[in-house]
Amino acid sequence: MGVNLRDIIPRKEIKFEFLEGKKIAIDFSNSAYQFLSSIRQPDGTPLMDSKGRITSHLMGIWTRFTNLMQRNIQLAIVLDGKAPILKIKEQEQRALRKEFAAEKLKQAQQEEDIESMAKYAKQTTRLSSEMTAEARELMEAMGLPVIQAPSESDAQIAYMCKQEEVFAAATSDVDVLLHGCPRSITNLTLSQKRKLPNGTYVKITPELVELPEVLKSLGITHDQLIAIAILVGTDYHPGIHRVGPKTALKLVKQHPSLDQLFREVEADFDWKEIMDLFKKMPVTKEYTLEWKKPDVEKIKEILVDRHEFSPERVDATLEKLKATTKKKEQKGLGDFFT
Repeated sequence: MGVNLRDIIPRKEIKFEFLEGKKIAIDFSNSAYQFLSSIRQPDGTPLMDSKGRITSHLMGIWTRFTNLMQRNIQLAIVLDGKAPILKIKEQEQRALRKEFAAEKLKQAQQEEDIESMAKYAKQTTRLSSEMTAEARELMEAMGLPVIQAPSESDAQIAYMCKQEEVFAAATSDVDVLLHGCPRSITNLTLSQKRKLPNGTYVKITPELVELPEVLKSLGITHDQLIAIAILVGTDYHPGIHRVGPKTALKLVKQHPSLDQLFREVEADFDWKEIMDLFKKMPVTKEYTLEWKKPDVEKIKEILVDRHEFSPERVDATLEKLKATTKKKEQKGLGDFFT
């Protein structure tokens, strides 16, 4: 879900050329849910093969990630591990909301209400362990390093970025900042447009968010930024009722201590436990960032043989990746001889 702080977080537009040659860590679940929610039929039905197996996430991985690879952006994928207990409680609440949406979806289908079908179908989106395992199989076949986080992928990405092993995180939310990630990038898509709920489209470009600039611009500390998120609502607690980002920012600036702040808003939960989750989330140092050449046969086996993707389209993309690899190798030789 992620914390909704978009209205107060400063960001700056960047061009794809700025990211060329840089290592970017991808929050897998964040991307996968985007693919599952957006890559659908007009009535909300996800893409499926002839056996009824959902392929929206595989289509998203193959099209978006290969597009970025062709721009010489080195992607590292980070998977979520075991969720904290507090998050599991929130996930249970979301599961109930998905069940409610599923009932609404059935009603819309009976009434042949295409607009409502599309709306409620997206709200029932689920990412199964089987889907994640197959996605990992594809991404590794594409030559991308895949890192398994012990807990939250956001914390693992933040660690990797702080160690300067990757330049930034690629994610649509700000949770990585709460874990102390120095930089994140949003809108890392080549579509350059986003469809709004009313059916219209808006132009989008990649945006860079830098934690030091965020704190300086807002005039707060990192602990205060986490406190704002806790007030608004996180994956670990829904927050304080009717407190949005701007109100939360005002509140943290008005109170000299966080203890006083949370007493004032009558928080009936352990906010310090949530604070510790963001600051002390387990991460692993046992991983390798190694980019390999795509395994063409394995990619075709997964996409074409297993899930009936168009062999012509898969071959066309593989040729583009091959041309990109060749260009990089030639550039490397050119650099060597200069």
